[in-house]
Amino acid sequence: MRYGVATFPEKKIQDFANSYRKRYDPHYALIPPHITLKEPFELNEDMLPQALQHLEQVAKETSAFTVRLPKISTFHPTNNVIYIAVDETEAVKNLHEKINRKSIYHEEEYSYIPHITLAQKLSDSELHDVYGSLKMLKVEFETRIDRFHLLYQLENGSWTIYQSFLLQE
Repeated sequence: MRYGVATFPEKKIQDFANSYRKRYDPHYALIPPHITLKEPFELNEDMLPQALQHLEQVAKETSAFTVRLPKISTFHPTNNVIYIAVDETEAVKNLHEKINRKSIYHEEEYSYIPHITLAQKLSDSELHDVYGSLKMLKVEFETRIDRFHLLYQLENGSWTIYQSFLLQE
């Protein structure tokens, strides 16, 4: 089965992101706005107990934290993706690194850059038009990261929560 690990920002950030995602993100209906903590990976059913135990341990060893989302950016020319940037906080990167270990470790295709996707799979001209208008917006959000979720992908491509893990307060 295909799994992933993510955290969801507070509602006002999700509402802002969805106001663009519904027009510019073909994955809009498949998953709410989120910060990916571990990109999708395949896991055999018999490995699931070890993965859950690992994620429980990560949650026990990690304190909740707040992140800033200060601007809109893009991965162009690598990918035609527009996103809300998450400040390069050590806390997010450390959580990502702790999660991507042991039974669910795998080599990553790209360097980890925490973000919330607003638009993807755009043509070059569409990307430049949309990014040109979005980068003019004043974006200054903060959100508390106090939990993360193991998600699994359904047959229709949508993602749903398998289990949530609370960070320490």
